[in-house]
Amino acid sequence: QEQLVESGGGSVQAGGSLRLSCPASVYIYSSYSMGWFRQAPGKEREGVAAIDSDGITTYADSVKGRFSISTDSAKSTLYLQMNSLKPEDTAMYYCAADTLGNTITGRGGPLARYEYNYWGQGTQVTVSS
Repeated sequence: QEQLVESGGGSVQAGGSLRLSCPASVYIYSSYSMGWFRQAPGKEREGVAAIDSDGITTYADSVKGRFSISTDSAKSTLYLQMNSLKPEDTAMYYCAADTLGNTITGRGGPLARYEYNYWGQGTQVTVSS
């Protein structure tokens, strides 16, 4: 019942845009932090962007200025607007939530995958040159 299901992925050309969505239950949406992570073949899962319960955002340097994370309280949904996409953005993108507060108490911070306890199944983003 308590699950995250990402959507909005697809194939685009370099320079294009995509918007990922992650509807959540009220419980999960009320978490300390929600974030987007991505994993490309042969690479570790990395934090892309996160937003805490106060609306404070954190971005990986690789996406700063291009990606924007946001939430919609009325729909209990997390979003990731991705602009100026590059081939290196190609990856499986995952929605995650921290309902335990580990992102603020742990040393990993909001972009550390091990601080999150709820995960979606992922949505594929492919960017061609």
